[in-house]
Amino acid sequence: MTNAAGQLGNAAADWWHAVLAGFVHNGAPAVPPAVLGGIVAVAIALSIPRGTWRWFGLYVTFVHELGHAFAALMTGRYIHGLTIGLDHSGQLASTGRRGFSATWSGFWGYPAPAVVGAALVWSVSAGWAGAAMSLGALVLLVALVFLRNFTGILVALASAAVAQALVMLAGPVTVSYAVLALGIALGVGSVRDFLKVAAVHTSRRSQLASSDAWILSRSTGLPAVLWLAGFALVIAACAVSSAWLLLGMLDRQATL
Repeated sequence: MTNAAGQLGNAAADWWHAVLAGFVHNGAPAVPPAVLGGIVAVAIALSIPRGTWRWFGLYVTFVHELGHAFAALMTGRYIHGLTIGLDHSGQLASTGRRGFSATWSGFWGYPAPAVVGAALVWSVSAGWAGAAMSLGALVLLVALVFLRNFTGILVALASAAVAQALVMLAGPVTVSYAVLALGIALGVGSVRDFLKVAAVHTSRRSQLASSDAWILSRSTGLPAVLWLAGFALVIAACAVSSAWLLLGMLDRQATL
């Protein structure tokens, strides 16, 4: 028992040192065009084909719900729990003041994957990919406190395991490329989910009750199309920012 406890303690210490090591600035990498093309291909392979989207889409849903949760915490709301379904559905239960607090929390679902994706791309361009991965690993573990169903816990644990493995085993360049692929994939996934919710308002209106835009419209009296436009504006801004950062990394490579 003593040896087992010692080994567990050593493993925990090694993990914590690896997490802390990620917060060291490593410099912005210059990404060759061929490598960037491969990274984009990996991101698309995660977020476009139905087979991979079935699983990666669960992670995008997780980020979507964490967007709601973070926005709720920002305005002092109390989070009771978060659930994720295998059909890519999700629900956050929170209480707090009505009005701005509920609206702010309700808005930051669909844009969240795009915002996180753009932040990850920025972290690579600024040389902080390791910090992004270390911070992400910690957030995933903290998120377990809010999860209330098996699917959600499984998604969090699987995501955390990948993040922990990269933090502990991968070098700075590998981490940068992995973070870049994840950031792009989240951006593509955000667009995919937005098109899905837009379709709910046009061709699948029987599912309106599942739309954040419809829920926001009901609570604020503003048309759902305005909320959809708000989602689209944030997602588009993140896409433009990510593209500009990626071009900057290519320019950096061209000057070497």
